[in-house]
Amino acid sequence: MLTLFTNRFQAFQPPQGVPVRITLGAPRFKLPYSLTHSVRELAPRRDYLSSPEPEFIAAYRADLDQLGPERIAARLRQITQAEDDHRLVLLCFEDLAKPGLWCHRRVFAAWWKDATGDDVRELSPMEDDHYQQGTLM
Repeated sequence: MLTLFTNRFQAFQPPQGVPVRITLGAPRFKLPYSLTHSVRELAPRRDYLSSPEPEFIAAYRADLDQLGPERIAARLRQITQAEDDHRLVLLCFEDLAKPGLWCHRRVFAAWWKDATGDDVRELSPMEDDHYQQGTLM
């Protein structure tokens, strides 16, 4: 079983699941939890990182298409098996409660839903207020 969520580094809490970094760089600030796992394959590439949103999304989704949901799921299942927890929380930096911000973690969530039919819920407040908070079973 594989249950995916997204959140930002600063808002993650251990009862939410296993934290997984999906950014090129690690946080340069102290985290109140251990960040053991990273899936660099889900980080956007530097060559389009600063592109406008439509171009970024097209390039990032093309990267995800190339990887494919089976390969991504296999990589994520390695973490669930190592941690004996099916709940993975994919983390990056952006505070989506701030107006006008967007993030690759939510682009991934939309792509994952399209590719697998499975929802990836955001655990932090977002500008449009669609989130789930608290302990997740």
